[in-house]
Amino acid sequence: MNIILALFILASAGLGSSSPQEGNLTAKLQASLNTAMIQGMHQNNSQGNGQTEGKGQGQSGIKPNTTAIDPQVEAPKVKGIYVTAYSAGGSRMNQLVDLLDKTELNAMVIDIKDDEGYITYKTDNPKLKELGKSQPFIKDIKQLMKRLEKHDIYPIARVVVFKDTILAKKNPELSFRKSDGTVWTNGGGDSFVNPFSKEVWDYNIEIAKEAAKLGFKEIQFDYVRFPEGFEKRAGSLKYTKTDQSRVDVVSDFVQYAREELAPLGIRVSVDIFGYAASVPAAEGIGQDFVKISKNVDIISPMVYPSHYTAGWFGSPVPDKAPYQTIKGSMEDTHKKLDELGEQKPIIRPWIQDFTASWLGSGNYAKYGKKEIEEQIRALKDTNVDEYLLWNASNRYTEGVTHK
Repeated sequence: MNIILALFILASAGLGSSSPQEGNLTAKLQASLNTAMIQGMHQNNSQGNGQTEGKGQGQSGIKPNTTAIDPQVEAPKVKGIYVTAYSAGGSRMNQLVDLLDKTELNAMVIDIKDDEGYITYKTDNPKLKELGKSQPFIKDIKQLMKRLEKHDIYPIARVVVFKDTILAKKNPELSFRKSDGTVWTNGGGDSFVNPFSKEVWDYNIEIAKEAAKLGFKEIQFDYVRFPEGFEKRAGSLKYTKTDQSRVDVVSDFVQYAREELAPLGIRVSVDIFGYAASVPAAEGIGQDFVKISKNVDIISPMVYPSHYTAGWFGSPVPDKAPYQTIKGSMEDTHKKLDELGEQKPIIRPWIQDFTASWLGSGNYAKYGKKEIEEQIRALKDTNVDEYLLWNASNRYTEGVTHK
């Protein structure tokens, strides 16, 4: 408590700073204060609640919510791009770094655990090697982090959580199994691991902690859910579960991750379906927009216009109406999250920098400078000043004004 008091006094002394150097010092002191406060809350609660990890798989003594305290107040307003591990470790990285150098873009979301479950760099961590598997697309992770720092690029580690074919095949007992004991796969051949499993939680958080040690400032968790349509097969698959609802298990994981990472000064963000802001909780896959959002620093709804069907936000073809679609989705997002008050997280949506030609003739627009800027304009008009651009092949449109 003395440390927190000292930090508070130091931070307060800098509130009237007038020079950039003093302002920067104040920001760093405030960040240290916030981290110390979170650590104090974390420690006091663990001493006082007496709960242990044995309480149900995934109910490990969840602590009081501390997400109103930002562990990283010096973080920039993020305008970023998605970067695969293959791009981050290959020649395309030259083009992507150049793009950020000459535009208002300032961040990269880089796959550290990808959609298949591979850890995308060589790790010596025995816990990660035991459960996971490395596919070192990024041959020199430390050199990559130095490069990002040199170019003042804010580093965000993407960790795909419950969609994990590698972990499911390596440890079937942590997955969903069919009656014959084989691991269940979806139509695309992907397997998921069990959100009820505390071992799965800790494995992913260990990956996040290692990313933090490497220098990532934020962890973005993706696929924080059960498989799509899970409610139709929940009764026929074999898996360990408790009497908790799927919604509570998923939101508890997010809170647990936040509590584990905040004392390290690391922000936590979560990707979620964009339409989750406009509909009731998706009980089948365990996603409740508000419950997840109250336990993160940043929420990133995936609001690609191409992912909305005819009629959404009054548009017969949402993909052809980027401004209208993004504006409507953000209005719904604000409406849903305003109830959180001071616990309302930063809204930083994923927007579209790709052409959805698979929608078929007449159902899509060719996306370029105009369409991307229309999405950004809609964000500004709804008081959202952070965003992430998605293009699966990392080929981003040139000449866009990203302000």
